[in-house]
Amino acid sequence: MSEIGQSGRVAGKIALITGAASGVGREDALLFAAQGARVVLTDVNVDAGNALAREIGEAALFLPHDIADAHSWNRVMDKTLSHFGALDILVNNAAICPPASIEDCTLDAWQKVMRVNADGYFLGCQAGVAAMKEKGGAIINMSSVAALGGMDTFVAYSASKGAVAALTRSVAVHCRKQRYRIRCNSVHPDGILTPLTADLYPKGVDMSKFTIDHDPLARMCLPRDVANVVLFLASDEARAISGSEVRVDSAQLVMSL
Repeated sequence: MSEIGQSGRVAGKIALITGAASGVGREDALLFAAQGARVVLTDVNVDAGNALAREIGEAALFLPHDIADAHSWNRVMDKTLSHFGALDILVNNAAICPPASIEDCTLDAWQKVMRVNADGYFLGCQAGVAAMKEKGGAIINMSSVAALGGMDTFVAYSASKGAVAALTRSVAVHCRKQRYRIRCNSVHPDGILTPLTADLYPKGVDMSKFTIDHDPLARMCLPRDVANVVLFLASDEARAISGSEVRVDSAQLVMSL
């Protein structure tokens, strides 16, 4: 049972979660499985992905996956459908976040971020729509408050997440016009206490000091805080929500206006 006191919110559904080996993706997988879903976990980290699948048990399948490669998406979708028979939920979560300003970022670094964070989500949405257009389903794309407000020290990341937000709106409109029962929404967190963000700080820093548990003015939330929002958007409770940008930022964006 989840912290908000409900169970079975995605019971019987099949969910594919990219970047599931750690951070928010891992929390998504654990929460979805606890709420009755069967989960396909994908990641480039094979050891951690397989470990999580073993932890969840028979309800989980791990597949190695490069989200920026179309052939990898084809293979993952084929194995998902052959193993579980359907797909109801796609969570595009995998991403990279190297720091660099407009003056420091190289073209190679820019293109690498775009390949993963923008191309990878485009391919995921394309594959997800193809798999779910007959039956319906939900696509949740992980964006960032950086897509809405910008971050000077993460120029490529901010731009890539802006692309994700615009992609989400386009997919939502397309599916509605085609009368597909596919909802597509983006989630926009601020800081999340994950291995990815921890690597941006000096070794030995107590990251818990930067969380909202320690100080309501702090910018870091926990992966489960974001996973709870993803779960809601994936559930039938959100059946009338599509094309939305849901912030998980403790009012950081509006505070900075």
